[in-house]
Formats: sequence, structure tokens, C-alpha cells
Amino acid sequence: MHSSAKTLQISYIGMQTQEVLIKPNVKIMMKSDSEMLDEVMVVAYGTAKKSAFTGSASTIKADKLAERQVSNITNALSGQVAGVQTTSGNGQPGTGSTVRIRGIGSISASNNPLYVVDGVPYDGDISAINAQDIESMTVLKDAASNALYGARGANGVILVTTKKGTSGKAVVNVDAKWGTNRRGVPSYDVMNSANQYVETYYQAMLNGWAGGDPNKIVDYAGDGSIMMSGNNLVNALIFGSDYLGYPIYSTSNGENVIGMDGKINPNAKLGSVYGNYYITPDDWENELLDNGNLRQEYNVSISGSTDKMTYYMSAGYLDDSGIIPGSGYSRLSTRLKADYKVKEWMKVGANFSYANVKSRYPDEQTTSGSSMNLFYITNNIAPIYPLYIRNADGSIKKDSRGYTMYDYGNGMYNRVVNGKTEALNRPFLSNSNPASALQLDKREFLMDILSAKGFVEIEFMPGLKATGNWGMDLDNTRYSELVNPYYGQYASESVGGLVSMEHSRTFSVNQQYLLTYKNNFDVHNIDLLAGFESYNYKSQYLSGSKQKLYNPTIVEINNAIKTPAVYSATTNYATQGFLARAQYDYDGKYFASASYRRDASSRFHPDHRWGNFWSVGASWLLNKESFMNDLTWINMLKFKASYGVQGNDNIGNYYAYQDQFTVSNSNDDFSVSLAYKGNKNITWETSHSFNTGFDFEFFDQRLNGTIEYFSRKTTDMLYKKPVNPSVGYSSIPMNVGSMINRGVELDLNGDIIRTNDITWSVNFNLTHFKNKILKLHPDLNGELIDGNRIYQEKESMYQFYLRKYAGVDPETGVALYYKDITDENNNVTGQEKTQNWSDATRYATGDILPKVYGGFGTRLNAYGFDFAISLAYQLGGRVYDNGYAALMHAGDDPGQNWHKDALNAWTPENKTSNVPQLNVFAQYANSLSDRFLTSSDYLSINNITVGYTLPKTWTRKLLISSMRVYMAADNVALFSARKGLDPRQSYTASSADVYSPIRTISGGITLSF
Repeated sequence: MHSSAKTLQISYIGMQTQEVLIKPNVKIMMKSDSEMLDEVMVVAYGTAKKSAFTGSASTIKADKLAERQVSNITNALSGQVAGVQTTSGNGQPGTGSTVRIRGIGSISASNNPLYVVDGVPYDGDISAINAQDIESMTVLKDAASNALYGARGANGVILVTTKKGTSGKAVVNVDAKWGTNRRGVPSYDVMNSANQYVETYYQAMLNGWAGGDPNKIVDYAGDGSIMMSGNNLVNALIFGSDYLGYPIYSTSNGENVIGMDGKINPNAKLGSVYGNYYITPDDWENELLDNGNLRQEYNVSISGSTDKMTYYMSAGYLDDSGIIPGSGYSRLSTRLKADYKVKEWMKVGANFSYANVKSRYPDEQTTSGSSMNLFYITNNIAPIYPLYIRNADGSIKKDSRGYTMYDYGNGMYNRVVNGKTEALNRPFLSNSNPASALQLDKREFLMDILSAKGFVEIEFMPGLKATGNWGMDLDNTRYSELVNPYYGQYASESVGGLVSMEHSRTFSVNQQYLLTYKNNFDVHNIDLLAGFESYNYKSQYLSGSKQKLYNPTIVEINNAIKTPAVYSATTNYATQGFLARAQYDYDGKYFASASYRRDASSRFHPDHRWGNFWSVGASWLLNKESFMNDLTWINMLKFKASYGVQGNDNIGNYYAYQDQFTVSNSNDDFSVSLAYKGNKNITWETSHSFNTGFDFEFFDQRLNGTIEYFSRKTTDMLYKKPVNPSVGYSSIPMNVGSMINRGVELDLNGDIIRTNDITWSVNFNLTHFKNKILKLHPDLNGELIDGNRIYQEKESMYQFYLRKYAGVDPETGVALYYKDITDENNNVTGQEKTQNWSDATRYATGDILPKVYGGFGTRLNAYGFDFAISLAYQLGGRVYDNGYAALMHAGDDPGQNWHKDALNAWTPENKTSNVPQLNVFAQYANSLSDRFLTSSDYLSINNITVGYTLPKTWTRKLLISSMRVYMAADNVALFSARKGLDPRQSYTASSADVYSPIRTISGGITLSF
């Protein structure tokens, strides 16, 4: 440095050059150069600078994904991306979420997005992808960003990019975490006291038999032969076979269990001995849910690069225990990814991943009303029934094989009443108990999932490249099931248990051949792409079963001898397409893009197989205009707009244009019957997408985000039109009608504090959209009623068709419903109330979809400590609360538990209640109506993470470059309209009959070498 120098000029890659005065001590804060650090995004068939991108896309980076403890990466999307909505009706470990991008585009066809892993469409099980291997997930939301994917991109595209080596020196990362799983959504607020339930049921019986008067003399037989007071009559009947079934109280001297005041007799003791058995209630949920499980996960990766090669290899093990016996998910995964520059003009690469998955999956845990569904039973059974069979001394009984014996409620206990022996039967799901099945049955999925990708890239001249991409996905899944021969539906001597095996094999190959040319001519920049893509998919299925097991523990078909059954099927599907894209920008200021794809699908007849899809887009980087020079607080401001047309062929049948038949045996001859009516004229469902908005970065990039308006119109919808079954089939696939989704999205990210020692950032996103059916089949006259759903032109696809609840008759306590008054021409002239639900009129409920949904969160890093929290929300919608409706019966469903709201039922002293009187003879107290349409608003705390990264001065002594310890919690809490209601299950309804979401709390350590 020259002695006369007065200033220093400091520069660094990606930072703005700064000039400062020379002083003995100088502290310099470098500022990022937004032009130099223009983010590169993964897009369709390549990458693009964020500033030049004309479409709509959002990216989730590895650090956010790493915070979530999920066995399926789709569960990490909730609340993370504007325009993306997730629902999940199954908390079984390994299962994923249903993902919808910018609304619902079809009535009958699939609305699922396409998953693309490292540039190639992915057909493997999503749960096989280890979240620790993912560098980013990019959601493509409009036609300009995903039209090049043609047939499979109409519902949006999710690009998964896996990690690769970046630094020159090899880096070893190790992560280990241990934790536990618990129920994430509690049961409804039900009665959990036997006394409270019996007293309430007594009142329902007293109201029905004696008008609520315990002193009223009742003619029980109707002929004057049996005359009893209301209290005595109900005491005589309540624990009999027509009502609660199990007399769980014991009294002396013939006293009534329930007194004249409706309360349990203080002398009555809970628990009764009948012969060699003792009956007492159990808490089924506490007994059956597994609260002692362990969740553990271990991951190790090695990555690095040389001047010619990058490499990344990883291995991971996950053991994600379920919260009920026999439930869980374990995965051993590996990945090897490398690319090598063979010549200056040639580059090759490969990416292999393998996962071995074992999923223990108890049957029917999402089936409403199933006797095998532990969640259904524990949410709905009254708190008066035993789970176990007990000896007279109260000890739990074991059978001759040493198995715990469970109470099936099927008359094994007897009592003597008036000299007659009466079998005791549980009225709620008699002859069932899921505990035996969970103990003795075996159900398991074993999966081997292999994904292999490779590419060759040849550069003919600067800017001109040819690339070949090949991808292969293989999924071998074996499902085994053993149903025990001792208890349950297969326990009879003639059946003797069941064993079945299923094997499915899916294999797909995707080929891409691409030619790209990039060049600039002074201020003109062009990027051209042309290519061909083909996709072939084959699915094979084989199953077999037998009954009557020889050994009750061996899960093999040869272990059984009766009623053999076999089945097999093969499905083939193929697409191919020609594609092209042109991108142009002028002086890095004005951008334009256009794409075209011509696709063919084997689902359609050869005459209607090909479809043409395209998009155009443009953007304008306003901050580069001279009139913006004085607005220094604006780092980037971009206006963009796009329009495009895409296709959808996924109607659910791979041969939709062909008639399909089943072959069966008829007296040892062939019997052929029509199984599916095809339509050779069926063709592409078409989606027309428009998008416009602004991307921005303000205040030295402290605030950045996107605001967009979108419109997505679907025409020629793939639809299974119902027909009169008398013609020999119930529906036929057709192209009919149209629907539109319009909405706005807002995505904001901001740094509140940004210093060397402290960074505090926040994020927020919201989506609002409206769905509307524009046109239905002409035969429907603008309206289709399908069960309790109604589809009407000019209305949302999501509305119910229900009777309207009119409250409670204040004088009688009976439920009332509205009924139209019509004249002789069937014109509606008014409205009246009726007690007869069957006579009431059904009405369209209007749109039940939420008005707004999204997510928000914050991250804080200070002096080595880090804290992050992410939340998701939904506002303005409604769901039908099936679980609550079942719990609000009037007493006509003995053995079914009550929600505590039933305690506010109508009484002569409570005539203003909106809950009908409890009465065992009531017919329509909780019948299907809009009474149980409930707000679907919710706020969920998805994740909380707290960690500490040790100072490098400490870790270097241990030859460790980085060490972080942390605690993480997922599915922390859900706040909704009532306890037990989970609006995240679906767009339409919520139920207590599904495997509950899981709350995971873990601690872990991350090391880098």
C-alpha cells in the first residue's frame, strides 16, 4: 500500500464493493449485491434466474425441510407455500398428505400434482425419499412454469432436487435424533365417567317412558299387567338387553342403582360379579394407545467435488413407531449421486437411490364404523364397558394359550332376572373388540423401491448442448395378512383364520432427449429448447388367500387349507411428447417466454390420442428503468404475466376408451359380464391458466415476496356420467362441462434484525380462491345431485345438499327442520317447520371451501442459539362434523358415548336450548342436517425447533467442523372450533374414525467433519 493512500477498497464475490478511510481499526459490514446474487431456481427441464422467470413458482429450501420430522415429505408442505393446500385423513406413519395446488381442477379426474425428482418424473413411493437428501422442493403453479410437462402437469408440478457435492474438500455430515410419538389430536370432549353416562342415559329413558317423571305410573306391557313407577321401570330396563346391556353396578337388598333424583345410589358400587367373571369399566383409549414408543432416525452423508467431479452419498435409517399396537414405519435408505466431466465437451452423471421399507399397517383404522377401528371405538364407546375379561377376583383372564382375553360383548356373561337367565350383550359393536386383532393379527407391507437416473450432456459448441436423461423407477411391494383363528370374524371352527398375500410390481421408464442453445448478442439474450420425451409404465398385481390355519403364527398361504382364492392383473400406460421452449430477454430488463408440447396418451383412442398444449409469458424488471433510479429502497421489482393451456388424462382407468369385461365360472363354463363401459370419443381434459403479479425485494433485501392473481379454467372435464343401471352399467366416461378457480396469493419474507450476531426473520403467506362450476352436461339441466352433495352451474363444486335445522320446539324439546310450502304448481310460496326429518326440504348449503388459508413462522439465530416455529391456518370455511354428530344422539343409540354438549339438552327448565331433548324414542334428534356444519377454521403449530451450535473454537479441538444439538416438536397443537375436530382431514367432512395425526417430540445432534 502506498504511503499516501487515504482509502481502502474492499470487494468480495457476491458483495457490493466498498471504499473506506484508512484507520488503525476498521470494521466493515459487507452488503450483498442483489444483481450478482440473483437466485437460480430449478424449473422445468433446467434452471432459471429468479429475476428472469416469467412463471409462478415457490421454493422450500433444505433448512426448512430438515426441521420437520416426517416420514413422508408431502407432510412438510403444510403452510409452507402460497397456493398449496394439504389434507390428511390418516396419521399412520409413512402415509402422506393429499396436495392441491391452486384449487380443484376436475370433478372426476385426478387433481394430484406431478412429482419430478432431479429432472425426471417420479413413480416410486414418495415416502421412500429421505428428507435429509433433499436440497430443495420447488412448486410450479402456472402454465408458464409447468406446461412443458404436458399431460401430467395440469395440476401443478413439485420439483424435488436432491443434494450434490459442492465444496472441494470432502464433508461428512452425521445427524441422529431420538424421540417419541403421541396422539396429535385429542378425542372429542366426551363423557368419561361411568356415573355421568348412566345418569344421563337414565334421564333419556325416563323422558321416553315416563315423560321425565320418576313417580309416574307406567303401563309397561300396555295391558295393565305390569304397572311400575317411572324410576322403577327405568332401573329394571336400563341394564337389560334392549338398552345398556351390562349391569356394572352392584347393590344390596334389592336397592335401585339410580335414585329418584336421577343420581347413582351412594350404596351402589362400580363393578359386579357374575358367576366366575367380574365386570368393571375400562378406559379403552388409555389401555390401547401405545404411549411407550420410540422414534429414532440416523443419517450420514459424504459429499465433495474436484475440478471434474462432484459426488454425494448418503445412508439413513428411520424407525417411526405408531401410536397403536402393530403400527409403525421403518425405512433404510441410500443414495449415490455423482457427475463427471469426461471431456471438455462431455459430462455424464448418475443418481441411484434405494429404500427398503417395512410398514406395519393395522387394518381398517380409517374405516368409519368398523369394529376393527380402534380410533372409532375409543372415541365412541360409552365409559361403562370392560375392555378385558376378568376373573371373579378382578384379575385379567388369560386363555389356554396365554393370550389376554378381551371382552367381545357377545353374551358370555349371564345374570338371573326374575328367575330367568339373561345373557349380557354390549349393544355398541357387539361381538367385536379390536384389541385381540391388534394383538394376534399381522399386517405388513414390505417394499423395495429403486430409482435410477442417468444423463449424458454433450456441448457441440459454446451455448449448444444436447442432453439425454433416463430415469427408471421400480417398486416391489409385498403385503401379508394373517387374521387369527381364535377371536373375531374368522374365529369359527369352519373358517379357522385367514392368510393372504399380495404382491405388486410397478416399473416405469422415462426418456428425455433435449437440445438447448443459449447465446447473447449485445443486449439480446436467447435460450432455446427442443426435445422429445417418452414414458412407459407397467403395473402387475398378484394375490392369493386361504382359510383355516395350521399354525396361527406363520404368514404363508401353504399354512392354510380351505377356500383358496387367487387374482392377478396387469396394467400398461404410455405417453410421449414433443416439446419446445423459447426464452428471450432484452438487456436483462424485458423478458418473454413461449413453450409448446404435443402429447399423446394411451388412455385415449388413437383417433383422439394427441393434444396440443402451450404457454406464453412475459416479465418486466422495473427496477432497472432509469425512472426508478432514485428509489434506492427498491432492490428488485418485477411485473409478470402468463397464459397457457395444459391437458389432463387421469380419469382413473388406463383403458377409458374401451369396454372392459370380467370372466367368471358358470357351471364350469365361461360367463362374461361388462365391468366398465368405455367411450372411444373421450379425450383430453384441458386447463386454461392465467397468472399475473409482482415479485419484489425492498429495503436492502430485508423484505421480499410475491403477490399474484391466478385464474384456472378447466374445459372438457373428464367426468363419469351416471346412467340408469338398467342399461347394464352405472356410468360412462365423457368430456363434459367446465369449471374455474380464481384467486390471489401473497408470500412475504422479512428480516427484522440482521447483524453479525443476530438474525431474526419472519414469513407469511396466504391464498384466497373461489371455485365455480360453469357448465354441466346438458342432460342435467344445470344441476346434479349425488347423495348429500349438489353440483350446480354458477356455484362452487363444494356444497352440501342437506335439510336445514330449525332448532328445538320450545314446548316439547323435539328437533325441528324446515320444509317448503308449495302451491298446486309446485312453486315455493313459503316455509314451515316440521318434526318429521323425512318430510323436510333439502337445500344447497352454499360454498363450504375456506376463504383464506396459508402459513406463517419465524426464525431467530443469536450467538449460536437458534429457534424456529412454523404454523398453518385456514379461515372462512365449513366442514360436516361427523364425529360430533354421532356423539349428539338423543339416547336412541345405546352404548354410544355422548359429547358433553348433550348435558345442555332441552328440559322443561331449559327451553331455550338448541339441543333436542334426550329421549330414547326420539327419531330425528341428530339426523343429517346443516346443524352439524361447523367452522373449518384452524390454527396448527406444525413445528417448533430449538438448537445450539457450539463455537468452532471448541469443536476444532475435537476435529469437528460443526456441532449442533437441538430439540424439535412436530404437530405440536391444533386449535379448531371444538376439541377433537380436525378440519385438515378433508375439504368436506371431519370424523373421529381415523388414525389420529401424530405429535413427535425429539432431541438430536448434528455433526460435520
